[in-house]
Amino acid sequence: MPHVYAVHRPHRSEFLTLRGLRHHLLRWGQALPGRPPLVLVHGWMDVGASFQFLVDAMREAREVIALDWRGFGLSDAGGADCFWFPDYLADLDALLDSVSPDAPVDLVGHSMGGNVVMSYAGVRPQRVRRLVNLEGFGMPDVSPAAAPDRLARWLDELKDPPTLRPYATLADVAERLRKTNPRLPADKAAWLAGHWARPVPDESPTGFQLNADAAHKLSNPVLYRKAEVLACWQRITAPTLWVEGSDDQLTRFWGGRYPREEFESRLAVVADLARTVLQDAGHMLHHDQPQALAEAVEAFLSKV
Repeated sequence: MPHVYAVHRPHRSEFLTLRGLRHHLLRWGQALPGRPPLVLVHGWMDVGASFQFLVDAMREAREVIALDWRGFGLSDAGGADCFWFPDYLADLDALLDSVSPDAPVDLVGHSMGGNVVMSYAGVRPQRVRRLVNLEGFGMPDVSPAAAPDRLARWLDELKDPPTLRPYATLADVAERLRKTNPRLPADKAAWLAGHWARPVPDESPTGFQLNADAAHKLSNPVLYRKAEVLACWQRITAPTLWVEGSDDQLTRFWGGRYPREEFESRLAVVADLARTVLQDAGHMLHHDQPQALAEAVEAFLSKV
């Protein structure tokens, strides 16, 4: 393994039962009078520890909390054979009831987490003081006509569920992280590998497995409906910051199936919206440019 990233602000690892499942939290700093906690939620196939570089780059001392979603990181999966998007909203709601029951929070979500926080801020506008969406683009609208084929594919996959590939060493995990994101420095990849993966159980062959439930890779039988999403986004009252990297990830992911103009029309329904683009950054903004991201987020959160 190469030199491992040196953490500047170590986190505290805690566990909290939310809706019957044991969830893993990472905490930095302490609660301050008059300052809401900053709550960070990660994207698909990621973990809460992924925000360590962002927290290290922040200038202000404040309470920061990152959650491992159910079935990711060190949080329980619950034993279900699939995962439902509304459960993420309910888990977030339960988390905020626990960590800040009497006051709204500052809420940041990346990718899938960005989509969760946008919907949540529309459903529970009183629970969010300021909102930051890091490349949570959402997905193309899906026609109802796609339902039969989608459901059939889901049923077939339940009979032959997906798996996650094993890795011989943590160095292999780090190499995979850097293959996915060439901007990720080797020392940060080495540090992340220890949070993305864990040793396989003793009865299994030696090696490492990702801290994720393979059921996340199943086809989602619930169609993505733009109208339902926008109905939530239109009710967001918190000042909102949209952050994306200079690399056009929307086109990379979806091509012509989800044109930029379509996404811009969705953002237009958010009443109080600020925007920023981080240079030399792709989808993993918090890995590629943690310092620039910290500056943008802190400037936004500090506005009166």
